[in-house]
Amino acid sequence: MIDNDRAGRPDLPSALRFLTELVAWVATPWALAPHSVVLAVASVVLLIGLPTVFATPGDKRQVIVPVPGLVTVALVLLQLVAAALAAWAAWPWPVAVAVTVLAAATVVTELPRWRRLAPLARDGHPARRPA
Repeated sequence: MIDNDRAGRPDLPSALRFLTELVAWVATPWALAPHSVVLAVASVVLLIGLPTVFATPGDKRQVIVPVPGLVTVALVLLQLVAAALAAWAAWPWPVAVAVTVLAAATVVTELPRWRRLAPLARDGHPARRPA
């Protein structure tokens, strides 16, 4: 749920997630543009558009199309992977290492949110929530 006491002040996981998203939005088209401008533009539309349209109720204030928490987790993972892979493809290795470390730090700080959004049963499968 959204913490109303901290409204307007980003916490560390949110700040890292946003920074990684920004990197993905820049690095992915940068890496794709030499191959296809259409793919570069499409990557930005997908990386920004999907999380804007699809969200888990209770995790975001305004939800256009409600989806289960597992979809939100997958969309965040898409951003993190895109940032890391595109950085390696587009930029010098020191920058790519920094982006990879940022993505890894984001994963670590996001784990509590992901556990809340998509809890797993003891067998590792998605937990069934009572109806």
